Amino acid sequence: MKRFQSTKTPFDHKSMKNRLITAFILTSLIPILLVNVVYYYNTSRLVQQNVESMTGANLEQTRVSLDVWLDSYEDILFQVYTDDTIVELVDQINAGEDVAINRKLLRKLLRGLFYTKDYVKSISVITASGELVFYDQLTASTTRTSWMDSFSGSQEELYEEISSDNKTHLIPTGGRMVFGSNACNLFHIGHRIIDYRDVGKQCGVVLVSIDEKLLEEVCSSHTENGLNFIIDNKGYVISCPGSDQVGECIFPEGAEEETKKQACRRLAEQTGILGSRELSLYFVHDEKTGWNIVRAVDQEELLLSMHRQQRLLIISIGLSLMAVLAMMISQVSRMTGSIKRVVETMGKAGKGDLTVRVAPDHSRPTEIEIIAEEFNSMMNKLKSSLEKQKNAQIAALEAQINPHFLYNTLDTINWMAIGRDEYEISNMISTLASILRYGITNSNGVVRIREEVEWLKQYIFLQQTKLKNTFNCHINVEPEVMSLSIHKLLLQPFVENAILHGFEGVDREHSLTVEMMQEEDRIRISIEDNGCGMAEEMVRKINQGIFCRTDDQNHIGMENAITRIRMYYGEKAGVEVESRPGQGTRVLIRIPVRR
Repeated sequence: MKRFQSTKTPFDHKSMKNRLITAFILTSLIPILLVNVVYYYNTSRLVQQNVESMTGANLEQTRVSLDVWLDSYEDILFQVYTDDTIVELVDQINAGEDVAINRKLLRKLLRGLFYTKDYVKSISVITASGELVFYDQLTASTTRTSWMDSFSGSQEELYEEISSDNKTHLIPTGGRMVFGSNACNLFHIGHRIIDYRDVGKQCGVVLVSIDEKLLEEVCSSHTENGLNFIIDNKGYVISCPGSDQVGECIFPEGAEEETKKQACRRLAEQTGILGSRELSLYFVHDEKTGWNIVRAVDQEELLLSMHRQQRLLIISIGLSLMAVLAMMISQVSRMTGSIKRVVETMGKAGKGDLTVRVAPDHSRPTEIEIIAEEFNSMMNKLKSSLEKQKNAQIAALEAQINPHFLYNTLDTINWMAIGRDEYEISNMISTLASILRYGITNSNGVVRIREEVEWLKQYIFLQQTKLKNTFNCHINVEPEVMSLSIHKLLLQPFVENAILHGFEGVDREHSLTVEMMQEEDRIRISIEDNGCGMAEEMVRKINQGIFCRTDDQNHIGMENAITRIRMYYGEKAGVEVESRPGQGTRVLIRIPVRR
């Protein structure tokens, strides 16, 4: 016996410490050194390989951002060309009816949409009759827009181009326009006005003029270690941060690829953002706009920066490894000592000493401290459990007495009511006694639906008596369903919620309907009232299992009932609430058939 106890020591301190230190060296220090040596010699090659993929990702991100922003501005365009009021005004203008008044009303509607998005500078409508109606931020004129003069074609050509189909048309950035102290470049999106009562009818077109600074912002948001700008296939600069050549042609249409690259490189150098070093160019074509997004990158600066970071990383790793090794030896010593003390305390508890606890020590590692706290909590719960067991035995004896006393008391009151000819009170007391007896006896048990329906009728009778018959109730159950099984008291919370909360503030005749029928292998239960209903947000949260408890309404009964249904029947059961404010509420419950 002594030999066995001497070999099974609770903790071998030196052995654990040495093993942890050895494991750390083998699994951490040596691999880290090897990896970083290899990493140092391969960084340049890896960076060179990754620059292209990083640049492609940057261009793709810029392209996606461009499409997302343009889609958001197309929403304004959509609101205009599908607005019934605008369609009617345009039709009246085309018909020559009160043209001046209708122009004024149309301009007022355009002004109402003007400030829904930043960078919108003008919204214009060209009618089929040739009238131009617009709201322009840059000019106070009501007869000529700020951008029409910069358009290469005529108003009629512009109308013919946009009205030819049902697509959104993108008009590239034009020349720079100056109005007093304001100067900007504009690009435009346009669409044919659609009358959904007659889709083929030509009413007019609408154009939304947008400040090119939107495109500049999209490009600038992805310009880390590079410069992004946009050109079209004809060589025109659509947008370029820091450049004054926006709207100008930098290479002729159909030029050679090398000519295009040289022109784009000069454009990037003239911005001064990347200096005059040798630049690498990358292109991506945006199918939505037909534009080309160009990225200019100074790879030399990127590589130099990476080399500096590598040297700094190697020095830092060397110093860190030495510091970590020293800290690890210290922490392992503390950790093994802490574990030993915790295990010793657990050993005392295992021998029957339930009063023992692990003393708090904030210098221990967090994980070991959590183990110690959980052990102490477990010992406290064990002590509390023993006390609760004693109290439960006493409560069980009281529970055998209290219901018997309650039924006898209700029976005495019942006979007193009969003796005074208070038969309504007698009926209520008898019904209450029956309800209590049904609810207290095996409250989680399974009964026939017939029994549950009879109990539910008694409960509704009490509620009708209490509320002076202010509501009608209809219970419709298919005969073949009566013999099926259901858990007790499953429907009462839903009925109670309808009676107590559903009819509040409703002046019409109150009505409650409970229906049960069999649908294949499930029982379908419907509880419907014509009361005040519930807010859409509350219904959504209840269907998602989120129950809101406020000062004036408490749905804890429904929460418990739904939780019980899921506990009893699992995934085969379902509860769905349908409600509209002022029109009533219906709760649909589906549970599997149990015979």
